[in-house]
Parts: sequence; structure tokens; C-alpha cells
Amino acid sequence: MYALTNCTIYTTDSILTNHTVVVEEGHISRIQPVTELDSAIKQIDLQGANLCPGFIDLQINGCGGVMFNGDISEQTLETMQSANLKSGTTSYLPTLITSTNEDITKALTVTRQYMDKKSNEVLGLHLEGPFLSLAKKGIHRAEFIRQPEQAMVDLICASNDVVTTITVAPENVSSDVIKQFIKAGINVSIGHSNATYKQASATIESGATLATHLFNAMSSMIGREPGMLGAIYDHHLYAGIIVDGFHVSYPNIRISKRLLGEKLILVTDATAPVNADIDQFDFVGTSVYYKEGKCVGKDGTLGGSALTMIDAIKNSVKHVGIELQEAIRMATLYPARAISIDHKLGSITAGKIANLTAFNNDYKVTATIVNGELLTH
Repeated sequence: MYALTNCTIYTTDSILTNHTVVVEEGHISRIQPVTELDSAIKQIDLQGANLCPGFIDLQINGCGGVMFNGDISEQTLETMQSANLKSGTTSYLPTLITSTNEDITKALTVTRQYMDKKSNEVLGLHLEGPFLSLAKKGIHRAEFIRQPEQAMVDLICASNDVVTTITVAPENVSSDVIKQFIKAGINVSIGHSNATYKQASATIESGATLATHLFNAMSSMIGREPGMLGAIYDHHLYAGIIVDGFHVSYPNIRISKRLLGEKLILVTDATAPVNADIDQFDFVGTSVYYKEGKCVGKDGTLGGSALTMIDAIKNSVKHVGIELQEAIRMATLYPARAISIDHKLGSITAGKIANLTAFNNDYKVTATIVNGELLTH
């Protein structure tokens, strides 16, 4: 048991000063005034930092110099977890973009093995594809994009202990397949799609609840056709957004926040350069170059990002005008709600898992806690 003191606590419900968070056996035991703290409890001084729930990232391709598609292994997941902690992300969905059936099958096995050994770090797999749109493929390899095959759909559904989210293009996936994913308890996200408003709405009505990297690789609102973007707004989906200044303009983020409110979620779409000293990496056979904060292929196509979650929060506050408390919720409580894990993560509440992040007023992460284990940075 220990108590975290000398910090401003962002519980997601309130902002507390002169209070302490007591951690015991990997859980948050209680939040109480410092004056009521038992003097026998060990105290850890956070030196005036902000303390909040650990960040939850629902879309990470890689970081720490590695890519999950490039090396589908437990070591890659371990490296990504370690790199994430440097920027405050305590839990995440490793993201496998459009791949072969063999790679998908391997990713299911590897992720399951990792999750069996370590809890509340990897929260499941995000399959970004392969049932996407060629017209909006982005960095995804065209030869791997395909129509749903029943055997693979069945395998994914049978792996619902591992697959948390799957991104699909509404125009290429039938309502029966969507309903099969939903029945299996897998969150369906719409993305990499050239769908019309009607097509996207049909998929939403079949059970899709999320949208993948809003504005990127999706049909937009043009003239009389609202497109997929319009359907996301109209149906008020949870939507991940990459706040790095490259993927989406800041005014569009501000407009989206006004329209979607608590459904807008910060994601990084991070790749190998995050918390690593590299300027080039391979993304499913495509060379991607990291320069001046941007990750692009030779043709200028964005290939993921070099964004960290703490910088996404910083950008949301400084460039979008979102209050810090709300930006924190966008990286903690709202993603937890989006994948239905808010009963155990996403806020500082007695009884929840002690996954926590501390950062100073310069947006530097100073400490993270995972399952009650403290790591200073």
C-alpha cells in the first residue's frame, strides 16, 4: 500500500488538490484528503504533478522503433508497452493493418499469449482491415485488401477474447457479417471507406459504434452527399481523431468536438519513430520516412503518425482550445467507454485498476503506474 501525494488529481469527475490517491494490491483503494491520511502509509511525493488515469490508446501500429505488422511477436508488444509508458499510455490496442490470413492468425495467437501473461496493458487487438476499400486504402497494400471470407470472419469471431475492434469499409461488408461481429462482442469501427451516407448508415444500424481516424481515408461531406463523415456526425459515433496537426486541421477538430462531444476520442495511430531515434521504417512493405514530425511514403501518403498521447492532449489544449480536464477524458474515460472497459479503467475511482499517469505543467510525463506498479520517468 502507498499514497500518491503532492499532486493535482484529475479523477475525470473532478479536480482535487490537497488530496491523495491510495493504491493497494494493484487497485485504487481510495481518494481522500491528505489531512486524513494514516501516517503509517508510505507516501510517494509527485512533486506538484498532475495525476490522472493512465492514457488508453485504441490505435497504435508501433513505437519504440518497432512495428507490429513488421514483427508479430510478444517482444514487439513488450517493446511497445515500454515505449508507451514514456508518454503516459498505460493500456493500448496494438493495431494490425491489412495483412495476409497467416499474419492475422499469428497476431491472434501472439496477442492472446501476451494478454494471458499480463493484464490491463494490451486490451486486445485492433484489426484495421483487411475488409476495406481500395479507393481509400491509404498506406495499406492493395493486394491484401479483400472481401470478407466466411472462414476468416468465423476465426475472428471465435477469437473474441483477443479481438477488441475491427475496422471495416461499409460498402464492402454485408450487414450479416457486421451482425456476426457484433454478436461475438467485437466492436465494429468504420474506416478506410468510400461509402455513401446510406451505406455507412446501414452499417451503423447493423451495430457499428466507432469510426477510425476521423477525416482520414473516408468519404467526406461534399455537396448533397454527406458521405461517411456525415453519417458519423449524424449517428453520433465514437470517433478516434489524430491531433498532430497533420492528419486533421485544428478547426476541423474543434468542429468535430462540438458535434460529437464525449464521443470524440484521442488516438495516436503511432508508428515506429515514437520514442525512438529513427528516420525511416517499413510499413507492410512500404518505406515510410519520418521528417519534421510527419510520417509519409515516397508519394506523400501519410503512413501513421509520430504522435504521443501526451502531445495529443497538449495539442488539444493549446491549438484546439479544449480544457485540460476534457482533453484528459478524451484519452482516458471516453476510450474506456468506447470499448466497454470503463468498469475497470478510465477514471480515478475507488475499486478500479491502478493504471495512472503523472505529468507536469510542461506536459512531460514524470511517472506511470500499471497494475499498481510505479515507474518514474
